[in-house]
Amino acid sequence: MLKNIKGFQPVSLIDYPGQISAILFLSGCNMRCQFCHNPELVLTPNQGENFDEEKIFNYLESRRGKIDGLVITGGEPTLQEGLKEFIQKVKARGFLVKLDTNGLLPEKLEGLIPLVDFVAMDIKSSLQNYSSVCGVQIDPEKIKRSVELVKTAKDYEFRSTVVRSLFAKEDFVEVCNWLKGSKKYVIQQFDKRPKLINDDVKNNVIYTKEEMTDFQEYCREYFEIVELRNI
Repeated sequence: MLKNIKGFQPVSLIDYPGQISAILFLSGCNMRCQFCHNPELVLTPNQGENFDEEKIFNYLESRRGKIDGLVITGGEPTLQEGLKEFIQKVKARGFLVKLDTNGLLPEKLEGLIPLVDFVAMDIKSSLQNYSSVCGVQIDPEKIKRSVELVKTAKDYEFRSTVVRSLFAKEDFVEVCNWLKGSKKYVIQQFDKRPKLINDDVKNNVIYTKEEMTDFQEYCREYFEIVELRNI
């Protein structure tokens, strides 16, 4: 039984590229990214209602033919016991599954990637700046291992949320060289609106549309697809 289901969005047209999906939010995270816009899932993971997985299955069945799949996000989903079995149940019902991850648990990710249809892995910064951006000390080898695992998925994307004080042009240079040859890289504009883990980062002047487009153009030669979001 999958526990710590703290949120459920019945319909999304944007969270699973090319598909209509529902979204499942799992609590708990092993990072403390300053710009995280789901702080309640990270800082207070045990608070709030737990959704029963049977209610999720009943909803999916009721929307068969109208919902293509389920996005599993967080927090960090791979922390949760029972996730593999839950994904198997969703797949057995004929729905697609997209998994969002920060990649800090490659040992868990390895067993999940063959089951899911799409993996989105957040790239927080260049490896040398990863720990400072994530707010915890991380083993870069684990992140590098997860990147290689994600590349074996049926479909995937790497994505970076860019905060001016945390993700500079120099970080793009490092990330592009590190991920060179990957299928898709998404550059996401930082969203100041929600409550964040560290609201001080809202003092950042966000990158302009022109700057974001320049980043996209720089990255194009390293990836098959480079996409901008939230601009």
